[in-house]
Amino acid sequence: MQTAHFSALEAKHAVLDQKIAAESQRPLPDTVALAALKKQKLRVKEEMTTQ
Repeated sequence: MQTAHFSALEAKHAVLDQKIAAESQRPLPDTVALAALKKQKLRVKEEMTTQ
């Protein structure tokens, strides 16, 4: 069960990383959306380290 949860967190972290990269590559990145994505990614990473 723990492994499945950790794998799900890793997948979510990777998706957020891709979204951040995509938003950063836009000519005019949405800084508010970018900050929100980064906060979500940080929360996921923190949860991964506490597992």
